[in-house]
Amino acid sequence: MGNIGPMEILLIALVALLLFGAGRIADIGKGLGQGIKNFKQGLKEAEELDADKKPAEKQLPPAGTAAVKEDGGAKA
Repeated sequence: MGNIGPMEILLIALVALLLFGAGRIADIGKGLGQGIKNFKQGLKEAEELDADKKPAEKQLPPAGTAAVKEDGGAKA
């Protein structure tokens, strides 16, 4: 149990075709494709905005690291 073979996929596709019809399935596929396209475009725009922001922000050292003294020396 749990293995889906080609015959099971064909049966599921046939039942979906009977329930929804060819036109409705095409509309669902088109909507799904547009949704994925919009999602990828949103990710790309977010990355571009993030890349534009980073140089303007002050970079802080990672948490848990000690600050370096101005004279460059370290206490032993």
